[in-house]
Amino acid sequence: MGGGMGISQGAALRVVTERTKMAMPETAIGLFPDVGGGYFLSRCPGRVGEWLALTGDTIGAGDAVAFGLADGCLPVDQQAPVWEALGSGHFADGAAIKNYVASKLKAVGATLSSARGAIDHYFSLPTVGEIMGQLEAADSDWARTTAATLRKRSPLMLHVVLEQVRRARNMGLADDLRMERDMVRHCFFLRAGQSETVEGIRALAVDKDHAPKWSPARIEDVSPEMVAPFFVSPWPAYAHPLAALL
Repeated sequence: MGGGMGISQGAALRVVTERTKMAMPETAIGLFPDVGGGYFLSRCPGRVGEWLALTGDTIGAGDAVAFGLADGCLPVDQQAPVWEALGSGHFADGAAIKNYVASKLKAVGATLSSARGAIDHYFSLPTVGEIMGQLEAADSDWARTTAATLRKRSPLMLHVVLEQVRRARNMGLADDLRMERDMVRHCFFLRAGQSETVEGIRALAVDKDHAPKWSPARIEDVSPEMVAPFFVSPWPAYAHPLAALL
């Protein structure tokens, strides 16, 4: 989850187990899916990336594979002989190791296949306000649950995250990471005294009252002028901390 997802998505072979729980839950603390989240979520099929980024919902092994966030499943009870072989065997190179582990992966079923149509429909809508409006007007348990989840997230960061994922869809990894570095700076420093991230962390991890006081308090009160500064770099291009990243 979170930073662990950023690390794992850069792996040559992404292995999950039947116990895997995967999520990017940053909107719950007034942040956004960082560590390359815009890049890898935007490359999920359909509008799965927007859904995962905005809601922070958790998925399991089968859905991780189906959504392109994992390469395969290695059941827990079948891991020991694989690790033993890796330690005692002789492999020509890294590719041989990857191929060996990949040969041990098992098929695993997805559980959210039936929700894909709804995900793609709602999360392809142009704005967070339209997504919420249609979800709350829908007559389905999935829509009601999803709407209730979004109502708990930072309204401002929902708008920011939707913009992030959609921008990242047309970016390479280096540009996405530069964008996210700009966004982090804005979250923690450029909104001094009114940081959604500081408030979200306070509510979850410091006071633990689970009652963040978001500003603005409602999705409907967020304006484009509030969102735009997150995507303005505080550094000139030559001085950006990740300027040399290719």
